[in-house]
Amino acid sequence: MIIDGKAIAQDIYRELKNTVTHMDSAPHLTVFTCAPNFETQKYLKLKKRKAMEVGVGVNIIELPNSLTTEEVVQSVTHACMQTDGIIVQLPLPEHVDTQAVLAAIPVSYDVDGMHYDGTPSTCMSPVVAAIAEIAQRHDVLFAAQKVVVLGHGKLVGEPAALWAQTQGGQVSVLTKESKDTEAEIASANILILGAGAPGFVKPEMIKDGVVIFDAGTSEDGGELVGDADPDCSKKASLMTPVPKGIGPITIAMLLRNLIDLAR
Repeated sequence: MIIDGKAIAQDIYRELKNTVTHMDSAPHLTVFTCAPNFETQKYLKLKKRKAMEVGVGVNIIELPNSLTTEEVVQSVTHACMQTDGIIVQLPLPEHVDTQAVLAAIPVSYDVDGMHYDGTPSTCMSPVVAAIAEIAQRHDVLFAAQKVVVLGHGKLVGEPAALWAQTQGGQVSVLTKESKDTEAEIASANILILGAGAPGFVKPEMIKDGVVIFDAGTSEDGGELVGDADPDCSKKASLMTPVPKGIGPITIAMLLRNLIDLAR
């Protein structure tokens, strides 16, 4: 089965719009960005459009390149008095301490799940929340399953591995330094891909019936591709394609995080 991420996202947007109409006041999101490139600007516009469609207010604040770490932290802290959720769009300028800025976002405003620690008191990152949503809709159980996570980044690999452990999965995380990579992939019941290695996982590397959550988007020859060769879908029992898989669901999950925090 190939997952239709756009259809799931639209379903969630309908649910969120209904929720917002029954709230006393519309939730509000503040997004900080600094010198956004064309792709980031396009992504921010999409976030804003989707938020407005479900009744969420959005304020995008473009910070000057010259700001110090302390000034960015002050901006984030000040925004807490005026909003329900905060996103700091990365990357920030090199002279700004990104970790200090992210740490300044209170857990109760962290719609991007930067503080996710595996407990219900923290929001999951939107990518991991999208994986959880797909798994729940299609009865993918993680308990006692061999789960292999490719990549250990802050946005996909690390939080996905942590979440899979909370679901009872037997989790292995593979990085560039890992040995026996192909043997680990071959033994996986569930693959979560977030390495950004175009087409790295080939059909001959996986077993029949594996579940593949591909969140490893990168560009190859001007096209958006995932970490799994598309032909893997012929052996997988369930697979999220790139594009139109996990990607469209992530903004919907981000807005669900916001609404949950606002409530």
